[in-house]
Amino acid sequence: MKELNSCKDAMAQSIENNYFAVAHLYKDEKAMEMHIHDCYEVYFSISGGKQFLIDNKVYDIEPGDLFLINQYDSHYLTQIDKELHERIVIMIDPEYMRSISSKDTNLDACFQERDDKFSHKLSLSQEQQGRFLYFINKIITSNGYGHDLLERATFTELFVMINSIINDKKDNKATEKPATYNEQVDAILSYLNNNIQYPISIGDLAKHFYISESYICRIFKAATGTTINKYMTARRISIAKSLLAEGTGVSEVCDRCGFSDYSNFLKAFTKSVGISPKKYSQYCNR
Repeated sequence: MKELNSCKDAMAQSIENNYFAVAHLYKDEKAMEMHIHDCYEVYFSISGGKQFLIDNKVYDIEPGDLFLINQYDSHYLTQIDKELHERIVIMIDPEYMRSISSKDTNLDACFQERDDKFSHKLSLSQEQQGRFLYFINKIITSNGYGHDLLERATFTELFVMINSIINDKKDNKATEKPATYNEQVDAILSYLNNNIQYPISIGDLAKHFYISESYICRIFKAATGTTINKYMTARRISIAKSLLAEGTGVSEVCDRCGFSDYSNFLKAFTKSVGISPKKYSQYCNR
């Protein structure tokens, strides 16, 4: 498999081929705003040094950290520093992941099974990091006779390892804790997610927390790397995608996600996802 050097190329290739793609990145592409995509993403940090906002959780990124992001997770990589940031990103078509699972072994579990203590982040041990990099190297260097079977087998083995690590952590009742930067920002994130179905203005938030609009915008941006409005839009689109995939009607989804009217919902969803809510629903429930 050819190793890519663009996250966006890996994303496009995985969906186009109904398969997976690997990118090894050293420099930042043009920073994407908080976004959602239709493929699974595995993000493995080699150098650390940044932070991730995923849904309503903010995570520090250290060397050896691995993040598992599904097709409904809104996320944003904050530009904390300008240092070299080396990482490996795997983009996976969800249908492919399901196709290689079995009745006894659900490789999709690491992306879909989530309880109250769920964390997007796994901090791998040195030995686990070595195994991860071994599998990646084996995938991207496979060539010649049988290369397709070898890379698929190695990919399967990689996700058996990842799911096993998660299961071991559950058995040990160990959880990864999101970074805490500011109690007020934690409270704001919680409030936004608990009330996402209602229209919420910056003024409403400021009144609720008894602080000024300029101050609440400033501390939120400093802690998360994005604005409140961009965050709320991304979270609403994320929830809308999940509801549409479950078969919920488009009008009901619009109401449940806190959009002021259908026109705004249609415009925001289409801009983020690339197709209208109706077409997305038809695609997911065909």
